[in-house]
This record gives sequence, C-alpha cells and structure tokens, in this order.
Amino acid sequence: MTKEHDAEVECTVFHNDIRSYNKDFERYYQRAENLPGVRFIRSYVTIGRQIPETKNLTVRYSTSDEGVKEEEFDLVVLSVGLTPPAEVKILANKFGIELNSHGFCKTNPVNPMQTSRPGIFISGAFQGPVDIPESVFTASGAGARCGEFLAYRQGKLAKEKVYPPERDVSKEEPKVGVFVCHCGANIGRVVDVPSVVEYALTLPNVIYAQEQLFSCATNSAKEIGDVAQERGLNRLVIAACSPRTLEQLFRDTMREAGLNQYFLEMANIREHCSWVHSKEKEKATQKAKDLVRMSVARACHLEPLQGISLPVNKTALVVGGGLAGMTSALSLANQGHEVHLVEKDPDLGGMTRRIHYTLEGLDVQAYLRDVIRKVYQNPLIHVYTSAIITDVSGYVGNFVTKVQSKGRIIEIRHGAAILATGAEEYKPTEYLYGKDEMVMTNLELEEQIAKGDERLASLQSLVMIQCVGSRQEDRNYCSRVCCSHSIKNALKLKEINPQADIYILYRDMRTYGFREDYYREAAGRDVKFIRYEPDDKPQVEAVEEGGRRILRVTVTDSILGKKLEIDADAVALAAAVIPSEGSQEAAGLFHATFSPDGFFKEAHVKLRPVELSTDGVYLCGTAHYPKHIPEAISQAYGAAGRALTLLSHDTVVASGSVCEVNERKCIGCGACIAACAYGAIEFLETRQVKKAGVNPVLCKGCGLCNAKCPTGAISLKHYTDEALLSQIDAAVSGL
Repeated sequence: MTKEHDAEVECTVFHNDIRSYNKDFERYYQRAENLPGVRFIRSYVTIGRQIPETKNLTVRYSTSDEGVKEEEFDLVVLSVGLTPPAEVKILANKFGIELNSHGFCKTNPVNPMQTSRPGIFISGAFQGPVDIPESVFTASGAGARCGEFLAYRQGKLAKEKVYPPERDVSKEEPKVGVFVCHCGANIGRVVDVPSVVEYALTLPNVIYAQEQLFSCATNSAKEIGDVAQERGLNRLVIAACSPRTLEQLFRDTMREAGLNQYFLEMANIREHCSWVHSKEKEKATQKAKDLVRMSVARACHLEPLQGISLPVNKTALVVGGGLAGMTSALSLANQGHEVHLVEKDPDLGGMTRRIHYTLEGLDVQAYLRDVIRKVYQNPLIHVYTSAIITDVSGYVGNFVTKVQSKGRIIEIRHGAAILATGAEEYKPTEYLYGKDEMVMTNLELEEQIAKGDERLASLQSLVMIQCVGSRQEDRNYCSRVCCSHSIKNALKLKEINPQADIYILYRDMRTYGFREDYYREAAGRDVKFIRYEPDDKPQVEAVEEGGRRILRVTVTDSILGKKLEIDADAVALAAAVIPSEGSQEAAGLFHATFSPDGFFKEAHVKLRPVELSTDGVYLCGTAHYPKHIPEAISQAYGAAGRALTLLSHDTVVASGSVCEVNERKCIGCGACIAACAYGAIEFLETRQVKKAGVNPVLCKGCGLCNAKCPTGAISLKHYTDEALLSQIDAAVSGL
C-alpha cells in the first residue's frame, strides 16, 4: 500500500518466518516481494539509535554473508501481536467461562466456538488470533449453535421489517442525488472525490451531490436516506465500490427513504478506477466523472419494479460426507430441517479417516465415529453413500438434484445446498516416493504410528521435508496444515523413541496461533529445524552402507552456509493438499467457480466467506481451502448458519428485472448461454432452428448475456410486464 501511495519509497520487511498461510496469501506475499524497491530480510532486529539531526532511526540486523549491519530508516513500523481484551478476566468471571494459558477463551478442541460453559458460544478473535473471514464464519457458526438450543422458539419471535409506504414519483421529473465515496483511502487516494462531486452538480437532473468517507457505514447510509427525504430526491447514484458487494445495502436504504429500490444506480469507481488506474490519478478522476455521468443518465430512465416472492423448500442438500459435511448436516437437522447427505465413497468420514490424533491430543477416530453415529441416528438426515450427482436444476429456494446411488436414481428437492467435497493428498513424484518404502507422506507416517509399527520404535533418524508439491509454480499456495502435522508427528515419535534424531527441513514454519507452543516444545525436545531455500531443495538418495540400506538426505544449511548430509532410516514428506475430483464435478453442476489454485471461490472473501456466487449454495471445509479440523468444523457451522437464514423463510424474492429473447433476432449461436452464470438460458427447439430461451425464475437480470449477444436479440424486461408475469407464474407452478 505504501508503494501505491509513493512508488519511490523503499520498503524493507524484517521477518523470521513468512506466514502467508491463508487462502491467496502466498500470491499476495509474492506480489509485494516482486515490487521494485521492496526487500524481505530474514533476521531478528534491534532498534539501534535515533539520529538527532534527522530524527531517523537505525536498525541493527544480522546477515548470513556480511555479519551484523546497521541501517538508517525514516520510519519504523512495528507489527505487534494480538492480546486478549484488557478486562477479559472480569468478563470471564461474569459469564463463568474459563480462559486458556494465553488469556484467550478456553474452547473445545474440536469446536473453537464452544466455551467451557454449555450454552455460551464465542466468535472471532476471542477464541485466538484469526483473520476477518474466520471471524465472519465463526459468527455465523455461533449463531447456528445458538439456533440448535433455541430451535423450539424458531419463527415465534421474528418480526418482519416494516418500511414506509413507497412514494409515487411517476409524475415527477427525475431528481437525482449523487453520493461519492472516499472508501477511506481506497478511492480517495487516487480519485479527486471533491472534483467528482462538483462535476456531478453540473449534470442534468442532479439537484444534490456530496462526498462521504464511507458510504456503507451505518451513519452514512442513514444520511443518504435522510437527504433523499429532505430534498425530495427520486433517483440515487452511489459512486463507490462494486455493486456485487453493497448494492443490496443501498437498495434497502432506498426503501427506508420511501423510494422504489430499483431507482438506485451504482457507479463502480473503486474496482474500475482507483484500483486499476492507481498510477494515473488525473485519468482515473476523469474516468470516475464519466462513470458518474453515465450512471446519472441511466438513473433518469429507471422504472419502479417489484420483485416476486417464490416459495422456499425447507430441505437442505449437503454434498460430501466428511467431517465438515456431517457437521453441517447435524446442525441443520438439529434445527428441524430435513437433510440429504450425499457421499461418493462407500463410507462417511472423508480425509478424517486417515487422521488419528491432533496436536492437542484429541482421539480423532473416536470423535469421528461419534459424529457418524449421530448422523445415522438422526431421523431427519438421509444418507446416500457410493452416490453420484447426475443433474442439478432449479434456483435458490427450489433446487432439484438427481442422485445415483446403489443402482437407482433419486430425485431430491431442496431449498439450499452446502458443498463440502473435501480435498486430497498430493502423491509426490520427488524424493524417491513410491520407490522406497521408507519414504512416506505425513499421513502415511501418522497411520503407521497409530498402528504401532515396530520399525518406528527402532528408528535412529527421521527427516521430514516440508512444502512438497506446494509453494511452487504449478501449485502456488501454502497447504496450511503441513507444518503443524510435522510437529505433531515429531512429538509423537519423541514419545515413542526419545533418543531418535528428528530433522525438519523447512522454508517457513507456519505453526500459527496457539500452535506456536508446540513448535517451541518440539525445539525443546531436540527436534532439529533446518531451513532451505526453494532454489536449493534437499536431495534424497538411497545408499548401501555396512550392509544396511539408508536414505541419505543432502541439504544446505543457510546459517552455516554449508551442505549437510543426514543419514536417515526414514523420510516423511509434507505433501500438498490438493482439490478433490468431487469438487470439479460439483462445480459444473452448481455453477460454482474456482480460485486460481482450484479450490471453490467464495462470493466475497471477507463479507461472504461461506457462500458461492450461486444464490442458495454454500461451502465449507477443505473444499474451500486446506484447514485444520477445528477450522473445518467452525466453517461447517458457519455454512449451516448461512443456509438457515434462507431456509427459515417461507419465501425468497427474485430480482425485479430479467432478460427476454427476441426470437426474430436470435441466430442460435449460444453466446448468451456461455455467458450466463446462473444457467438461466438454454436452447429451445423451433420449427426451423434452435433459439435461445430464458427461464425468468433463474435469471438475475445481470445483462451479461445482453453484452455477449452479437445480434442484440436479448433485452431487459420487467416483472411489471403482464405477459412476463404469466410466464413466471407458469415456470413457478411447473417447479
């Protein structure tokens, strides 16, 4: 961000390990590292002295080739850790909950939202340092857990929000109000917002314009509504960020001001201006003015529309019978909803069947058996194993999914779907894996430990190699769990054989949060950590020595600056976690999209971390990104919580505008079908050729098909069109 403000600034980041372990963070780190004038230096530092003349500070740090250096900086920024709230002990005593050794809330080893006192749940950073997405889905998850306790009250206390009567502005001239958002520094540092406001006031039909720091803030949204009422505005243009994120919020603001929500137009001057033209401030400002001018012109032609209420089927579908999928299914069923759980394998459990213990000492298989038992004993959960989904149709609140299981086709009607299709372990092609039985993955090592393999008790030396198959060009992400898994296995082996020499060869140790305690414990029990560089990876070869076959591992120790040879009895590889084949299949059926790494792409990384772009479809577990068992369970409850916000309603409101095909102009090219992200367009057979046809129930009125149509055969129509209303009624009754 500093470089975006001033390209000439030189930035230096001193660090121990780079812990970009979250989704898309590895690319984010690399993006910063590759900027000119940015250095990442691995070293502990001390603040040396302040220079009296300039008030600059010096920083002392060590280097592997030049010894200790001292360097002058204009500004030093400290990245400090997170600590518990100041009055946390008072709060804990009031609620009768326990704290852990770090002063955060003590939680259940498998459920970070559950406190030591039944009926009290937590979310966010009180359970330990977490990022924004985790805070959001643990909040939804905590809501779901509360809902399980309060299911008997469901629907008895809810009150529908009452809006003021909608003002009839059909006989009024357009009176447009324009609100231009700074978005903090996101827009304001590039776009000259005051200049855009002044320009807006010169446009036809604009009678009011102002700037706001954050238009989406509660006080700002209220201000927009108040101004609309005071000034008699009947059209609003919000020049801010993407309508994907905040359009619904501003539509709600319109309704609170007594205006039809479709009299709103948004100009995206963040993604389309400041973010993509950050180096060209004048041109970005001019483009923002152009977008505002076009938005104002369009706003003058907007018509009042009405959405249509569609029924919601109260049943849910969960795809994937791993721990995350089963947890979501149980949470939904515990709140009175029927659930269909579909698993492609013969048994439930997914990847968890291969995990036997956690760092905290949980007996994973015992816990898994208990969850499976609860699933099969719950009368509201219908389980389909060895099952394949063959077809998905319908829309939010009313999906129809066909499942093939044990030689028969079952048709499932449901209102929401949760995708928990899991992930798989990468099978290495490097380090003699598959060629020597003593070269194994971390999961395979764990399985041998659990079985009590006698060879492990006699091991003299074991080498663990991190980042096998990940953090590289073809799989450019961190698998998140590997460092903790290696620490876990190393500590378990030290219990079995305290004399064994264990080496962990790593690039960055990413034992984040409370897992740092176990990293320190491993180092204290003489587990040796050796860092290697990605361009100088370890080498493994099998050699015969003294009539004994050993594995010789060669690695460059960056601190000593020398190559080391380690003779090992076994080598364990921290293999990457990769997307499952089931995710690929489900994506096509549910119109889901992927991130560059092949995991499901959420609707919004921070605001909607468990929702897909397809309304009514949610995700959780390792199908979203690699994660530990407690994290997967938290997200599973979060997905259930979001699904319940849909299933708890009797109706869902469809968009107020849809697309319609002019058959005389349609040439049947299929461009619109390829463009539609909602599966709302399909070919219809006519007497001569195929023509495109729109299902108005599925259509979101986004206009992508219109933009892609080469003949202009598609246009937006409204629900106020009587003929279209009849078409919608027919479509709904057919479903």
